[in-house]
Amino acid sequence: MARIKGGMNAKKKHNRVLKLAKGYRGARSKQYRVAKQSVMRALTSSYAGRKQRKRQFRQLWIARINAAARINGLSYSKFMYGLKLAGVEMNRKMLSDMAINDAEGFATLAELAKSKIA
Repeated sequence: MARIKGGMNAKKKHNRVLKLAKGYRGARSKQYRVAKQSVMRALTSSYAGRKQRKRQFRQLWIARINAAARINGLSYSKFMYGLKLAGVEMNRKMLSDMAINDAEGFATLAELAKSKIA
């Protein structure tokens, strides 16, 4: 039986990696060995970045809610605790949006939270 050489598959694999490394600087986009390392690192970072994005948005929402709550005379933790006691189930994304776009509505929520704490 004749031997089958792996050149076609190797070339395909190399081209796949080099295509992913397109736009990288210098040898990172030209040489397979260097490009492979860069692509592996980039894919790892992009996976981690998708998780970090969720954390960063939550952090942003909390900062916005805290700022708006302090304008209304409450800290973030007391505001959230008051809402929980009042039975208001709004997520942080919606509260943050409300703090920016609907200051009067947020103020009524803050008053509700104040009354439930006291």
